[in-house]
Amino acid sequence: MADVPNGEPCASPLDLFNSIAAQGELVRTLKAEKASKDEIESAVKMLLSLKMSYKAAMGEDYKADCPPRNPAPGSNSGPDATETSEDFVDPWTVRTSSAKGIDYDKLIVQFGSSKIDKELINRIERATGQRPHRFLRRGIFFSHRDMNQVLDAYENKKPFYLYTGRGPSSEAMHVGHLIPFIFTKWLQDVFNVPLVVQMSDDEKYLWKDLSLDQAYSYTVENAKDIIACGFDINKTFIFSDLEYMGMSSGFYKNVVKIQKHVTFNQVKGIFGFTDSDCIGKISFPAIQAAPSFSNSFPQIFRDKTDIQCLIPCAIDQDPYFRMTRDVAPRIGYPKPALLHSTFFPALQGAQTKMSASDPNSSIFLTDTAKQIKTKVNKHAFSGGRDTVEEHRQFGGNCDVDVSFMYLTFFLEDDDRLEQIRKDYSSGAMLTGELKKALIDVLQPLIAEHQARRKEITDEMVKEFMTPRQLSFHFQ
Repeated sequence: MADVPNGEPCASPLDLFNSIAAQGELVRTLKAEKASKDEIESAVKMLLSLKMSYKAAMGEDYKADCPPRNPAPGSNSGPDATETSEDFVDPWTVRTSSAKGIDYDKLIVQFGSSKIDKELINRIERATGQRPHRFLRRGIFFSHRDMNQVLDAYENKKPFYLYTGRGPSSEAMHVGHLIPFIFTKWLQDVFNVPLVVQMSDDEKYLWKDLSLDQAYSYTVENAKDIIACGFDINKTFIFSDLEYMGMSSGFYKNVVKIQKHVTFNQVKGIFGFTDSDCIGKISFPAIQAAPSFSNSFPQIFRDKTDIQCLIPCAIDQDPYFRMTRDVAPRIGYPKPALLHSTFFPALQGAQTKMSASDPNSSIFLTDTAKQIKTKVNKHAFSGGRDTVEEHRQFGGNCDVDVSFMYLTFFLEDDDRLEQIRKDYSSGAMLTGELKKALIDVLQPLIAEHQARRKEITDEMVKEFMTPRQLSFHFQ
Protein backbone atom coordinates (compact mmCIF):
# COMPACT_ATOMS: atom_id res chain seq x y z
CA MET A 1 0.00 0.00 0.00
CA ALA A 2 1.17 3.51 -0.64
CA ASP A 3 2.95 5.22 2.21
CA VAL A 4 1.81 8.21 4.17
CA PRO A 5 2.12 10.94 1.53
CA ASN A 6 5.19 12.84 0.45
CA GLY A 7 3.69 16.34 0.38
CA GLU A 8 3.87 17.08 -3.32
CA PRO A 9 2.09 20.06 -4.91
CA CYS A 10 -1.71 20.23 -4.99
CA ALA A 11 -3.65 19.15 -8.06
CA SER A 12 -3.44 21.76 -10.78
CA PRO A 13 -6.54 22.96 -12.68
CA LEU A 14 -5.32 20.85 -15.62
CA ASP A 15 -5.20 17.76 -13.38
CA LEU A 16 -8.76 18.51 -12.26
CA PHE A 17 -9.82 19.01 -15.88
CA ASN A 18 -8.38 15.59 -16.81
CA SER A 19 -9.99 13.98 -13.74
CA ILE A 20 -13.42 15.33 -14.76
CA ALA A 21 -12.97 14.00 -18.30
CA ALA A 22 -12.03 10.55 -16.98
CA GLN A 23 -14.85 10.50 -14.44
CA GLY A 24 -17.34 11.55 -17.14
CA GLU A 25 -16.18 8.64 -19.26
CA LEU A 26 -16.64 6.30 -16.30
CA VAL A 27 -20.23 7.53 -15.79
CA ARG A 28 -21.00 6.95 -19.48
CA THR A 29 -19.47 3.45 -19.34
CA LEU A 30 -21.48 2.50 -16.23
CA LYS A 31 -24.71 3.72 -17.83
CA ALA A 32 -23.96 1.87 -21.09
CA GLU A 33 -23.23 -1.35 -19.19
CA LYS A 34 -26.43 -0.89 -17.12
CA ALA A 35 -24.50 -0.92 -13.84
CA SER A 36 -26.39 -0.79 -10.54
CA LYS A 37 -28.14 2.42 -9.52
CA ASP A 38 -25.81 2.79 -6.49
CA GLU A 39 -22.70 2.54 -8.67
CA ILE A 40 -23.96 5.12 -11.14
CA GLU A 41 -25.07 7.50 -8.37
CA SER A 42 -21.69 7.20 -6.63
CA ALA A 43 -19.83 7.93 -9.89
CA VAL A 44 -22.10 10.91 -10.67
CA LYS A 45 -21.59 12.24 -7.13
CA MET A 46 -17.82 12.12 -7.62
CA LEU A 47 -18.16 13.85 -11.02
CA LEU A 48 -20.18 16.71 -9.49
CA SER A 49 -17.66 17.02 -6.64
CA LEU A 50 -14.78 17.31 -9.14
CA LYS A 51 -16.69 19.96 -11.14
CA MET A 52 -17.29 21.96 -7.96
CA SER A 53 -13.56 21.80 -7.11
CA TYR A 54 -12.75 22.94 -10.65
CA LYS A 55 -15.13 25.90 -10.43
CA ALA A 56 -13.68 26.89 -7.05
CA ALA A 57 -10.14 26.78 -8.45
CA MET A 58 -10.87 28.54 -11.76
CA GLY A 59 -13.84 30.77 -10.95
CA GLU A 60 -15.77 29.36 -13.92
CA ASP A 61 -17.64 26.19 -14.90
CA TYR A 62 -15.88 23.20 -16.49
CA LYS A 63 -16.17 23.14 -20.30
CA ALA A 64 -15.18 19.88 -22.02
CA ASP A 65 -13.67 21.63 -25.04
CA CYS A 66 -11.82 24.32 -23.11
CA PRO A 67 -8.77 23.09 -21.10
CA PRO A 68 -7.56 25.58 -18.48
CA ARG A 69 -4.34 27.50 -18.37
CA ASN A 70 -2.63 26.86 -15.03
CA PRO A 71 -2.60 30.02 -12.89
CA ALA A 72 0.71 31.26 -11.57
CA PRO A 73 1.81 29.60 -8.31
CA GLY A 74 0.16 31.25 -5.35
CA SER A 75 -2.37 33.17 -7.45
CA ASN A 76 -5.96 33.19 -6.27
CA SER A 77 -8.16 32.16 -9.19
CA GLY A 78 -11.75 32.56 -8.24
CA PRO A 79 -13.44 33.97 -5.16
CA ASP A 80 -13.30 30.83 -2.99
CA ALA A 81 -10.05 29.33 -4.24
CA THR A 82 -8.11 29.69 -1.01
CA GLU A 83 -10.86 28.26 1.12
CA THR A 84 -11.63 25.23 -1.05
CA SER A 85 -8.13 24.28 -2.14
CA GLU A 86 -6.51 24.37 1.31
CA ASP A 87 -7.04 20.59 1.70
CA PHE A 88 -5.77 18.14 -0.90
CA VAL A 89 -5.60 14.36 -0.47
CA ASP A 90 -4.53 11.57 -2.81
CA PRO A 91 -2.45 8.39 -2.26
CA TRP A 92 0.85 10.33 -2.31
CA THR A 93 -0.06 13.81 -1.16
CA VAL A 94 -1.78 15.22 1.91
CA ARG A 95 -1.86 18.98 2.08
CA THR A 96 -3.68 21.44 4.32
CA SER A 97 -3.10 25.01 5.40
CA SER A 98 -4.98 24.53 8.69
CA ALA A 99 -3.05 23.92 11.92
CA LYS A 100 -5.98 21.71 12.98
CA GLY A 101 -5.27 19.41 10.04
CA ILE A 102 -7.56 18.10 7.29
CA ASP A 103 -11.30 18.87 7.47
CA TYR A 104 -12.51 15.27 7.54
CA ASP A 105 -16.21 16.10 7.29
CA LYS A 106 -15.52 17.83 3.95
CA LEU A 107 -13.40 14.86 2.87
CA ILE A 108 -16.29 12.45 3.53
CA VAL A 109 -18.47 14.54 1.20
CA GLN A 110 -15.72 14.81 -1.42
CA PHE A 111 -14.95 11.06 -1.39
CA GLY A 112 -18.60 9.98 -1.07
CA SER A 113 -18.01 7.73 1.95
CA SER A 114 -20.11 7.48 5.15
CA LYS A 115 -19.34 8.84 8.60
CA ILE A 116 -18.75 6.32 11.40
CA ASP A 117 -21.48 7.50 13.78
CA LYS A 118 -22.45 6.49 17.30
CA GLU A 119 -25.07 4.08 15.94
CA LEU A 120 -22.45 2.13 13.95
CA ILE A 121 -20.02 2.07 16.89
CA ASN A 122 -22.80 0.70 19.13
CA ARG A 123 -23.57 -1.96 16.53
CA ILE A 124 -19.90 -3.05 16.42
CA GLU A 125 -19.97 -3.28 20.22
CA ARG A 126 -23.12 -5.43 20.17
CA ALA A 127 -21.75 -7.70 17.42
CA THR A 128 -18.38 -8.31 19.09
CA GLY A 129 -19.35 -8.10 22.76
CA GLN A 130 -16.25 -5.93 23.21
CA ARG A 131 -15.78 -2.29 24.14
CA PRO A 132 -15.03 -0.33 20.94
CA HIS A 133 -11.36 0.42 20.34
CA ARG A 134 -10.20 3.90 21.37
CA PHE A 135 -9.64 4.68 17.65
CA LEU A 136 -13.40 4.24 17.15
CA ARG A 137 -14.40 5.98 20.39
CA ARG A 138 -12.32 9.05 19.47
CA GLY A 139 -13.11 9.31 15.76
CA ILE A 140 -9.60 8.34 14.61
CA PHE A 141 -11.29 5.78 12.36
CA PHE A 142 -14.02 8.13 11.17
CA SER A 143 -15.35 7.02 7.78
CA HIS A 144 -16.47 3.76 6.17
CA ARG A 145 -17.86 2.05 3.11
CA ASP A 146 -20.31 -0.85 3.63
CA MET A 147 -19.34 -1.66 7.24
CA ASN A 148 -23.00 -2.42 7.97
CA GLN A 149 -22.89 -5.05 5.23
CA VAL A 150 -19.88 -6.70 6.92
CA LEU A 151 -21.76 -6.72 10.23
CA ASP A 152 -24.84 -8.23 8.54
CA ALA A 153 -22.64 -11.06 7.25
CA TYR A 154 -20.93 -11.55 10.62
CA GLU A 155 -24.23 -11.66 12.51
CA ASN A 156 -25.51 -14.26 10.01
CA LYS A 157 -22.38 -16.39 10.58
CA LYS A 158 -21.05 -15.61 7.11
CA PRO A 159 -17.28 -15.13 6.79
CA PHE A 160 -15.22 -12.08 5.92
CA TYR A 161 -11.50 -11.35 6.01
CA LEU A 162 -9.23 -8.37 6.67
CA TYR A 163 -6.73 -6.82 4.26
CA THR A 164 -4.29 -4.02 5.00
CA GLY A 165 -0.78 -3.20 3.87
CA ARG A 166 2.44 -1.30 4.03
CA GLY A 167 4.64 0.35 1.41
CA PRO A 168 8.14 -0.47 2.72
CA SER A 169 10.14 2.65 1.80
CA SER A 170 12.68 2.60 4.64
CA GLU A 171 14.12 0.20 7.21
CA ALA A 172 12.64 2.02 10.21
CA MET A 173 8.90 2.63 10.60
CA HIS A 174 7.54 5.51 12.71
CA VAL A 175 4.67 5.51 15.20
CA GLY A 176 2.23 6.80 12.57
CA HIS A 177 2.77 3.61 10.56
CA LEU A 178 1.51 1.57 13.53
CA ILE A 179 -2.01 3.08 13.48
CA PRO A 180 -3.63 0.75 10.88
CA PHE A 181 -1.85 -2.28 12.36
CA ILE A 182 -2.90 -1.56 15.97
CA PHE A 183 -6.51 -1.29 14.81
CA THR A 184 -6.34 -4.28 12.44
CA LYS A 185 -4.94 -6.41 15.29
CA TRP A 186 -7.98 -5.43 17.39
CA LEU A 187 -10.35 -6.27 14.52
CA GLN A 188 -8.67 -9.65 14.02
CA ASP A 189 -9.05 -10.43 17.73
CA VAL A 190 -12.67 -9.34 18.24
CA PHE A 191 -14.05 -10.79 15.00
CA ASN A 192 -11.73 -13.84 14.94
CA VAL A 193 -11.04 -13.59 11.19
CA PRO A 194 -8.05 -14.11 8.88
CA LEU A 195 -5.85 -11.24 7.73
CA VAL A 196 -3.71 -10.68 4.63
CA VAL A 197 -1.03 -7.96 4.71
CA GLN A 198 0.31 -6.70 1.38
CA MET A 199 3.91 -5.44 1.35
CA SER A 200 3.97 -3.35 -1.82
CA ASP A 201 7.73 -3.48 -2.43
CA ASP A 202 7.04 -3.38 -6.18
CA GLU A 203 5.35 0.00 -5.74
CA LYS A 204 8.28 1.40 -3.77
CA TYR A 205 10.72 0.20 -6.45
CA LEU A 206 8.63 2.03 -9.09
CA TRP A 207 8.20 5.28 -7.13
CA LYS A 208 11.47 5.55 -5.17
CA ASP A 209 15.15 5.39 -5.98
CA LEU A 210 15.53 1.81 -4.69
CA SER A 211 16.89 -1.40 -6.13
CA LEU A 212 14.65 -4.49 -6.11
CA ASP A 213 16.88 -6.08 -3.45
CA GLN A 214 16.61 -2.97 -1.25
CA ALA A 215 12.82 -2.87 -1.61
CA TYR A 216 12.54 -6.54 -0.61
CA SER A 217 14.93 -6.12 2.34
CA TYR A 218 12.72 -3.29 3.64
CA THR A 219 9.74 -5.65 3.35
CA VAL A 220 11.44 -8.15 5.66
CA GLU A 221 12.44 -5.46 8.19
CA ASN A 222 9.01 -3.81 8.18
CA ALA A 223 7.34 -7.23 8.51
CA LYS A 224 9.19 -7.67 11.83
CA ASP A 225 7.61 -4.45 13.14
CA ILE A 226 4.19 -5.59 11.93
CA ILE A 227 4.54 -9.04 13.52
CA ALA A 228 5.64 -7.32 16.76
CA CYS A 229 2.13 -5.79 16.96
CA GLY A 230 0.99 -9.24 18.09
CA PHE A 231 -0.76 -10.77 15.07
CA ASP A 232 -1.76 -14.42 15.31
CA ILE A 233 0.51 -16.46 13.00
CA ASN A 234 -2.28 -19.01 12.52
CA LYS A 235 -4.61 -16.36 11.09
CA THR A 236 -2.19 -13.99 9.32
CA PHE A 237 -0.50 -14.12 5.91
CA ILE A 238 2.03 -11.38 5.08
CA PHE A 239 3.16 -11.28 1.47
CA SER A 240 5.62 -9.40 -0.72
CA ASP A 241 4.22 -8.42 -4.12
CA LEU A 242 7.63 -9.12 -5.66
CA GLU A 243 7.55 -12.67 -4.30
CA TYR A 244 3.87 -13.67 -4.19
CA MET A 245 2.85 -12.57 -7.70
CA GLY A 246 4.89 -15.43 -9.19
CA MET A 247 3.53 -17.98 -6.72
CA SER A 248 -0.22 -17.43 -7.01
CA SER A 249 -2.03 -17.90 -10.29
CA GLY A 250 -5.23 -16.70 -8.58
CA PHE A 251 -3.61 -13.39 -7.62
CA TYR A 252 -2.20 -12.67 -11.08
CA LYS A 253 -5.44 -13.67 -12.82
CA ASN A 254 -7.29 -11.11 -10.70
CA VAL A 255 -4.69 -8.42 -11.49
CA VAL A 256 -5.28 -9.03 -15.21
CA LYS A 257 -9.09 -9.00 -14.84
CA ILE A 258 -8.90 -5.64 -13.04
CA GLN A 259 -6.49 -4.23 -15.64
CA LYS A 260 -8.89 -5.17 -18.43
CA HIS A 261 -11.73 -3.19 -16.83
CA VAL A 262 -9.92 0.09 -16.10
CA THR A 263 -8.99 2.42 -18.95
CA PHE A 264 -5.86 4.56 -19.12
CA ASN A 265 -8.09 7.65 -19.01
CA GLN A 266 -9.76 6.43 -15.81
CA VAL A 267 -6.49 5.67 -14.07
CA LYS A 268 -5.14 9.10 -15.08
CA GLY A 269 -8.27 10.72 -13.68
CA ILE A 270 -8.16 8.80 -10.40
CA PHE A 271 -4.42 8.96 -9.68
CA GLY A 272 -3.19 11.93 -11.69
CA PHE A 273 -0.74 9.88 -13.78
CA THR A 274 0.76 11.68 -16.76
CA ASP A 275 2.03 10.53 -20.15
CA SER A 276 5.58 10.63 -18.79
CA ASP A 277 4.92 8.16 -15.93
CA CYS A 278 6.36 4.67 -16.42
CA ILE A 279 3.84 1.95 -17.30
CA GLY A 280 4.66 0.19 -14.02
CA LYS A 281 2.99 3.01 -12.08
CA ILE A 282 -0.04 2.93 -14.34
CA SER A 283 -0.54 -0.82 -13.83
CA PHE A 284 0.19 -0.82 -10.08
CA PRO A 285 -3.34 0.11 -8.84
CA ALA A 286 -4.62 -3.26 -10.11
CA ILE A 287 -2.02 -4.99 -7.91
CA GLN A 288 -3.17 -3.09 -4.81
CA ALA A 289 -6.77 -3.95 -5.72
CA ALA A 290 -6.27 -7.72 -6.18
CA PRO A 291 -6.04 -8.71 -2.46
CA SER A 292 -9.62 -7.39 -2.08
CA PHE A 293 -10.85 -10.61 -3.74
CA SER A 294 -10.71 -13.90 -1.83
CA ASN A 295 -9.62 -16.15 -4.70
CA SER A 296 -6.34 -14.19 -4.89
CA PHE A 297 -5.42 -16.45 -1.94
CA PRO A 298 -6.37 -20.01 -2.98
CA GLN A 299 -4.30 -21.49 -0.14
CA ILE A 300 -6.58 -19.71 2.38
CA PHE A 301 -9.98 -19.53 0.67
CA ARG A 302 -9.62 -22.21 -2.02
CA ASP A 303 -11.71 -21.20 -5.04
CA LYS A 304 -14.30 -19.19 -3.11
CA THR A 305 -15.04 -15.83 -4.75
CA ASP A 306 -17.85 -14.61 -2.50
CA ILE A 307 -16.03 -13.84 0.77
CA GLN A 308 -16.17 -10.13 1.49
CA CYS A 309 -13.05 -8.20 2.38
CA LEU A 310 -12.78 -5.41 5.00
CA ILE A 311 -9.90 -2.96 4.54
CA PRO A 312 -8.73 -0.74 7.44
CA CYS A 313 -6.52 2.03 6.00
CA ALA A 314 -5.78 5.75 6.04
CA ILE A 315 -8.24 7.65 3.86
CA ASP A 316 -5.54 8.67 1.35
CA GLN A 317 -5.67 5.05 0.11
CA ASP A 318 -9.39 5.29 -0.73
CA PRO A 319 -8.91 6.12 -4.46
CA TYR A 320 -7.43 2.62 -5.00
CA PHE A 321 -10.50 1.04 -3.52
CA ARG A 322 -13.04 3.32 -5.19
CA MET A 323 -11.54 1.95 -8.40
CA THR A 324 -11.70 -1.61 -6.98
CA ARG A 325 -15.34 -1.20 -5.95
CA ASP A 326 -16.22 0.07 -9.45
CA VAL A 327 -14.62 -2.99 -11.05
CA ALA A 328 -15.78 -5.68 -8.57
CA PRO A 329 -19.37 -6.23 -9.82
CA ARG A 330 -18.18 -6.27 -13.42
CA ILE A 331 -15.90 -9.24 -12.71
CA GLY A 332 -18.37 -11.02 -10.44
CA TYR A 333 -16.88 -10.28 -6.99
CA PRO A 334 -18.25 -8.55 -3.87
CA LYS A 335 -17.12 -4.96 -3.32
CA PRO A 336 -14.56 -4.59 -0.51
CA ALA A 337 -15.73 -2.67 2.57
CA LEU A 338 -13.47 -0.01 4.11
CA LEU A 339 -12.73 1.66 7.43
CA HIS A 340 -10.81 4.95 7.02
CA SER A 341 -8.50 6.56 9.56
CA THR A 342 -7.42 10.16 9.94
CA PHE A 343 -3.79 11.11 9.30
CA PHE A 344 -1.14 10.97 11.98
CA PRO A 345 0.39 14.46 12.33
CA ALA A 346 4.09 15.31 12.08
CA LEU A 347 5.71 16.62 15.26
CA GLN A 348 5.89 20.08 13.67
CA GLY A 349 2.10 20.27 13.25
CA ALA A 350 -0.89 18.78 11.47
CA GLN A 351 -0.34 20.82 8.30
CA THR A 352 3.21 19.53 7.79
CA LYS A 353 4.32 16.12 6.58
CA MET A 354 6.27 13.36 8.24
CA SER A 355 9.38 12.56 6.28
CA ALA A 356 11.66 9.53 6.46
CA SER A 357 14.52 11.87 5.50
CA ASP A 358 13.80 14.18 8.47
CA PRO A 359 14.35 12.21 11.70
CA ASN A 360 12.82 15.05 13.72
CA SER A 361 9.44 14.95 11.97
CA SER A 362 8.27 11.86 13.86
CA ILE A 363 9.00 9.34 16.60
CA PHE A 364 10.59 6.29 15.00
CA LEU A 365 10.19 2.76 16.35
CA THR A 366 14.00 2.61 16.70
CA ASP A 367 14.24 5.76 18.89
CA THR A 368 15.70 5.51 22.41
CA ALA A 369 13.89 6.88 25.47
CA LYS A 370 16.26 9.88 25.42
CA GLN A 371 15.59 10.57 21.70
CA ILE A 372 11.83 10.42 22.31
CA LYS A 373 12.10 12.92 25.18
CA THR A 374 14.31 15.29 23.15
CA LYS A 375 12.11 15.15 20.04
CA VAL A 376 8.88 15.81 21.94
CA ASN A 377 10.35 18.63 24.04
CA LYS A 378 12.17 20.28 21.15
CA HIS A 379 9.97 19.67 18.09
CA ALA A 380 6.34 18.93 19.10
CA PHE A 381 4.22 21.88 17.96
CA SER A 382 2.57 23.55 20.96
CA GLY A 383 -0.89 25.03 21.35
CA GLY A 384 0.35 26.94 24.41
CA ARG A 385 0.62 30.70 24.88
CA ASP A 386 3.77 32.80 24.53
CA THR A 387 4.21 33.33 28.28
CA VAL A 388 3.27 31.35 31.39
CA GLU A 389 1.10 34.25 32.56
CA GLU A 390 -0.88 34.33 29.30
CA HIS A 391 -1.19 30.55 29.34
CA ARG A 392 -2.53 30.54 32.89
CA GLN A 393 -5.02 33.27 31.96
CA PHE A 394 -6.23 32.07 28.53
CA GLY A 395 -5.29 28.38 28.40
CA GLY A 396 -3.84 26.28 25.55
CA ASN A 397 -5.40 25.12 22.27
CA CYS A 398 -5.73 21.32 22.16
CA ASP A 399 -6.98 21.46 18.55
CA VAL A 400 -3.51 22.38 17.25
CA ASP A 401 -1.25 20.95 20.00
CA VAL A 402 0.62 17.93 18.63
CA SER A 403 1.36 16.42 22.06
CA PHE A 404 -2.38 16.33 22.79
CA MET A 405 -3.09 14.91 19.30
CA TYR A 406 -0.57 12.11 19.94
CA LEU A 407 -2.20 11.34 23.30
CA THR A 408 -5.57 10.88 21.55
CA PHE A 409 -3.91 8.08 19.55
CA PHE A 410 -1.96 6.37 22.31
CA LEU A 411 -3.42 7.11 25.77
CA GLU A 412 -5.97 4.38 26.51
CA ASP A 413 -7.68 6.04 29.50
CA ASP A 414 -10.58 8.24 28.26
CA ASP A 415 -11.06 9.94 31.63
CA ARG A 416 -7.38 10.85 31.91
CA LEU A 417 -7.38 12.22 28.34
CA GLU A 418 -10.44 14.37 29.07
CA GLN A 419 -8.85 15.66 32.28
CA ILE A 420 -5.70 16.63 30.36
CA ARG A 421 -7.84 18.42 27.76
CA LYS A 422 -9.67 20.39 30.46
CA ASP A 423 -6.50 21.24 32.39
CA TYR A 424 -4.58 22.37 29.32
CA SER A 425 -7.50 24.35 27.87
CA SER A 426 -8.05 26.13 31.18
CA GLY A 427 -4.37 26.94 31.70
CA ALA A 428 -4.04 24.70 34.77
CA MET A 429 -1.58 22.49 32.83
CA LEU A 430 1.44 24.02 31.10
CA THR A 431 2.95 22.92 27.77
CA GLY A 432 5.94 21.31 29.51
CA GLU A 433 3.61 19.23 31.67
CA LEU A 434 1.57 18.15 28.63
CA LYS A 435 4.75 17.12 26.80
CA LYS A 436 5.87 15.14 29.85
CA ALA A 437 2.51 13.31 29.87
CA LEU A 438 3.10 12.31 26.24
CA ILE A 439 6.71 11.24 26.88
CA ASP A 440 5.49 9.06 29.77
CA VAL A 441 3.10 7.29 27.36
CA LEU A 442 5.45 6.99 24.36
CA GLN A 443 8.63 5.78 26.11
CA PRO A 444 7.17 2.50 27.48
CA LEU A 445 5.07 1.96 24.32
CA ILE A 446 8.17 2.13 22.08
CA ALA A 447 10.35 0.18 24.53
CA GLU A 448 7.79 -2.66 24.69
CA HIS A 449 7.53 -2.71 20.89
CA GLN A 450 11.33 -2.88 20.58
CA ALA A 451 11.46 -5.77 23.08
CA ARG A 452 8.85 -7.74 21.10
CA ARG A 453 10.60 -6.99 17.81
CA LYS A 454 13.90 -8.36 19.14
CA GLU A 455 12.17 -11.72 19.52
CA ILE A 456 11.13 -11.81 15.84
CA THR A 457 13.57 -13.96 13.84
CA ASP A 458 14.03 -14.25 10.07
CA GLU A 459 12.55 -17.74 10.38
CA MET A 460 9.37 -16.34 11.95
CA VAL A 461 9.07 -13.78 9.14
CA LYS A 462 9.48 -16.59 6.61
CA GLU A 463 6.69 -18.56 8.32
CA PHE A 464 4.30 -15.57 8.25
CA MET A 465 5.18 -15.04 4.57
CA THR A 466 4.74 -18.66 3.46
CA PRO A 467 1.50 -19.23 1.47
CA ARG A 468 -0.46 -21.70 3.58
CA GLN A 469 -3.87 -22.61 4.94
CA LEU A 470 -4.81 -20.48 7.92
CA SER A 471 -6.49 -22.00 10.98
CA PHE A 472 -9.78 -20.20 10.34
CA HIS A 473 -11.94 -22.63 8.37
CA PHE A 474 -14.77 -21.28 6.26
CA GLN A 475 -18.00 -23.19 5.93
